[in-house]
Amino acid sequence: MKRPKTLKRIVERSFHVPYPSRLLLAPGMKPTPAHNLINYGGKTISDLCFTTLYIGGPESWKASDTINIDQAIATAMSDRNLNNVMQQYFGSTPITSTFAPSRELPGPKPTTFSQGDVEKLTADLYAADALAAFDLTRTVFCFVLPSGSILTTDAAPSGPDLKAFLSRSPVQIEDKVSSLEGLGGYHGSIHVGGVTLYYAIAVYSEVLPDGTQNGIVAFATPWKNVVATLYHELNEARTDPDVEDAINGGSTNVLGWMSAQGEECGDFPVFEAGAVLSEVMFEVPLSNGRGTVPVQLMYSNADRGPGMPIAAPPTISRWQRFLEWLRNFPLIGKLVPAGI
Repeated sequence: MKRPKTLKRIVERSFHVPYPSRLLLAPGMKPTPAHNLINYGGKTISDLCFTTLYIGGPESWKASDTINIDQAIATAMSDRNLNNVMQQYFGSTPITSTFAPSRELPGPKPTTFSQGDVEKLTADLYAADALAAFDLTRTVFCFVLPSGSILTTDAAPSGPDLKAFLSRSPVQIEDKVSSLEGLGGYHGSIHVGGVTLYYAIAVYSEVLPDGTQNGIVAFATPWKNVVATLYHELNEARTDPDVEDAINGGSTNVLGWMSAQGEECGDFPVFEAGAVLSEVMFEVPLSNGRGTVPVQLMYSNADRGPGMPIAAPPTISRWQRFLEWLRNFPLIGKLVPAGI
């Protein structure tokens, strides 16, 4: 009996490539090719440098927390199997990461911290020559808020200067997007004196004493939530560092990798998991066999969804690239089967 010409066999015989495997798609996830990332041609950072800057001074932090965060995020960003997932967005250019020693920034713990405050603090550090040792073209400055501090996306600084902000009473944020509503962090950039400064900020995600959540709580141990958030933001900064320019009215040509729905590599996995964050946020084994690290899985075009760590970079066949291109056309794209 003649075997039917299934799409799988057509792909394999016509393009001489294996049909895409689902083995590395996160357990519980379904393929979502419509959300695959598109390269808009903007900047990416293959040789990333980053450092952590702890807001609130030493009195706001447990030494064990900062040590654990630094060790875990440095390890995660340099792990071979995790980086292999992200390698697909950089072609033949190898990706690397360099962690610079962290610092605790002086000043009392803030009650609330806005995007305007993050950007003003970044600019102030630059003006004070505190960032002179870094290659600013490839460095992301990762600010981390201490336990109990609330993060908002308010674009305005909270006061005339940081000192005044840190000593003020809490602002009203009911009508703002905040960490009390599930905001774990974000990344962005500012332009100062012709120089671009890249930043990210993470909440100390935890269950507060009153039972409410501040940030995104996927792990019972708060510092692990911080690491997962930083992993999310740093990989987005790798693949789409200038997104803030597009948000502020710039051309989409400045974008790096983003889905047609406006999602970066860390976004859709969280949206898809919804309330079941454990499907995409958990501890994964390190490639060197020395324990695990808490991360959030990133979107993988090769897997059509959140990709598990892999021993070799996934390849995207010509057939897959052709289908990605077809999906950019509203009418034709609807004819492309959703499962491939």
